[in-house]
Amino acid sequence: MNIDAITDQILALDSLVWQPFVMPLVLVIVGGLITLATGVVQIRRFPLAFRTTFQGAFAKRGDAAANTITPFQALATALAATVGNGNIGGVATAILIGGAGAVFWMWVCAVVGMATKFAEAVLGVHYRVTRENGELASGPMYYISRGVPNPVLGRVLAVLFAFFGMMTALVGTGNMAQSNTVARTAVEAMRTLAGVTMPTWVPGLAITVLVGLVLLGGLKRIAQTAEAIVPTMIVIYVATALIYIALNASQLPTVFGLIFAEAFTPTAAMGGFAGATVSQAIAAGVSRGVLSNEAGLGSAPIAHGVASVRHPVQQGMVGIFEVFIDTIVVCSMTAFIILSSGMWTDPAYQKASGDLTAAAMSTTIPFAAGIVALSSFLFGFSTLIAWYYYGEKCFEYIFGSSAITLYKVTFVVLIFVGAIIEVRLAWALGTLLNGFMAFPNLVGLAFLLPTVRRIANDYFTGGGREYSVDHPTTGAPYR
Repeated sequence: MNIDAITDQILALDSLVWQPFVMPLVLVIVGGLITLATGVVQIRRFPLAFRTTFQGAFAKRGDAAANTITPFQALATALAATVGNGNIGGVATAILIGGAGAVFWMWVCAVVGMATKFAEAVLGVHYRVTRENGELASGPMYYISRGVPNPVLGRVLAVLFAFFGMMTALVGTGNMAQSNTVARTAVEAMRTLAGVTMPTWVPGLAITVLVGLVLLGGLKRIAQTAEAIVPTMIVIYVATALIYIALNASQLPTVFGLIFAEAFTPTAAMGGFAGATVSQAIAAGVSRGVLSNEAGLGSAPIAHGVASVRHPVQQGMVGIFEVFIDTIVVCSMTAFIILSSGMWTDPAYQKASGDLTAAAMSTTIPFAAGIVALSSFLFGFSTLIAWYYYGEKCFEYIFGSSAITLYKVTFVVLIFVGAIIEVRLAWALGTLLNGFMAFPNLVGLAFLLPTVRRIANDYFTGGGREYSVDHPTTGAPYR
């Protein structure tokens, strides 16, 4: 088996899926339609999104029923999946493929993505169901199958989403791309700080064992772990990034000028960087933007949909803020670090991911490689446990609950496999499967635009009154 040849074929298909007039165009069109249908909700209602999120952060634990999680736990679980190694390794690979201009297209993806994530969270709550074991279940497979007017089309799209969601969780950005970046940043930290060459299987085994232990506890354990880890990991990484930015603030105008200039013009070859077309910048920026914030991907409503809220729009507000934190804040910091350092043109890092971010930050902060390795470990750990849950719900939708143990064992084994494979293969598989997963979800969202508009109007024109519309599948009101 020629792994390089297989990787090249996957990369070619990935490039086809993410060329500007395929998935990026679909994402922008659907996100734009949601933006118009909701009255530019991500801009006009952003202060409300901010308040709702932070009110949820201080909600009492008793606010969640036995089969639900608190709104903040839903946010933490969703952020655990989104603020992951896409923010460290994904941004790095986007710049290495598409140049500085890729960052601009990542921002575009985030702006429309805030509206898309709003719609996903709203529909996730609106169409959630109670399964035979008494647990709530949510996600695109439910709102597509029950909301799309044509039942046959709805069922086909729902099964396609669940299948590709399961595969993304097993071999894509929800699993192997995460452990790959964790392993590579740990190796870079050991080389930089201790002068020791460590094999990637060592950190790979560590992350595999730890994730396996958490997964024994189910959704409540996952949500509680995410709730504890996510704020800490974001503060550690953002604080270190802010120190770097403050020490290199004089380069901010240059970096922003480079991003905007190269968003619409080809990036010249320099150093070890081979150059990039505008098409490559768009493809890299949008694909890594979706990888990072997951807006349109359909994963986050699986967690948002089981939150204990009075009204679906409340969780939609949280979804808006989630994308803002992930891409506009964290990804932008990583991009500035990489671009201002100049390391992205170094021939030694042209096949890198998170190790490029670690090397770039180390140009100003001597111990930064250790901070990035710790952040990558926490990001990867939290993403893995959140994506395990997403994949489990997709697996359960297709195959039922009886074979969950098989899925769990396979997921844990593939964490280790991801740590030792080539970085190109890990990320190519990840972004390709993201495209396949997003497409049925985006088609479903397009059909459900009137429902999103109606629910949003019910909330905003009714002054946030308690949502009293009966549940569309069980007949139980949301309370």
